Amino acid sequence: MPTPAISELTTRAREIFRLVVEGYITTGVPVGSRTLAGGGALNLSPASIRSVLADLEKQGLLAAPHTSAGRMPTESGLRLFVDGMMQVAEPTREERAAIESRLSGPGPIEAALEATSAILSDLSACAGVVMIPQREARLRQLSLVGIADRRVLAIMVSDDGTVENRIIDLSGPVPPSALEEASNYITAHLGGRTLAEAAQAMRADIASGRSALDAASRDLIERGIAVWSEDAARRPVLIVRGQANLLDENAVSDLERVRSLIDDLENKQSVSELLDMARDARSARIFIGSENRLFALSGSSVIASPYRDREGRVVGVVGVIGPTRLNYARVVPMVDFTAQSLGKLIG
Repeated sequence: MPTPAISELTTRAREIFRLVVEGYITTGVPVGSRTLAGGGALNLSPASIRSVLADLEKQGLLAAPHTSAGRMPTESGLRLFVDGMMQVAEPTREERAAIESRLSGPGPIEAALEATSAILSDLSACAGVVMIPQREARLRQLSLVGIADRRVLAIMVSDDGTVENRIIDLSGPVPPSALEEASNYITAHLGGRTLAEAAQAMRADIASGRSALDAASRDLIERGIAVWSEDAARRPVLIVRGQANLLDENAVSDLERVRSLIDDLENKQSVSELLDMARDARSARIFIGSENRLFALSGSSVIASPYRDREGRVVGVVGVIGPTRLNYARVVPMVDFTAQSLGKLIG
């Protein structure tokens, strides 16, 4: 049976449906007719409420996990609620301050990405995730400075303004002239290229005779480029924090689902592929339960939002992963705000 549109529900059915969904998201347990009748929001008898609940169940919006245990929203019901009824609550001043404070700490960009996943996990009580698409930096400048007989400090400035330092261990001492020649060559001939493109261009120059680099300078450049190439390959493309948040008080009765979810999170390549689906979204994208193949068995939801640099290019994706009963109205704008804050930091 196709899921009905919000407009197809009566005013009474919409209100009861909303109360069931909000009650389930808050408590994690099915909501019964007596609870609804005793809440004071409905001027209806338990019998009248049960009749409406039964109709909503027939329409595929609610389910009764056990006899006389009340109702809980189905995945279709949650999708209907999220798309047509949910009223988002902007992050509080305290939440915004906490996010901005954690992201503004000192250190390299990797530290900010770690902080992003951690703060999202803390504030949402879910697992926080940050995806960093694999992309090679483009060289703007590379300076080589001798710090010992057989050690060189390589200082690379990439096209996005990032400055990084690496130590290069050499097999023997190198004269200052070779350091200067190598630095000048890289800046003049290899700027604007990726590391792989730079290495290929240098080899092509040497093979064609266009380069007058001596052996020592060539070796320095090769080693300098190799340091960053190896480092880029080791960098994580997915940071996950807060898996322990998934083991809340409601997980005791559903340990198999939680175990399945934690196993899913270990498959970082598949999680990255899922988050990548949110790259083209203008704001947060929501995947509920079996809408995504990866978390179909664990019945989990994903809220993900892309973050961009100053040119508006998508740099990565941030989000949270948790049970389908997570507080969408609160978490969606929180993820969006975090993505915007991270984008300002990177831009």
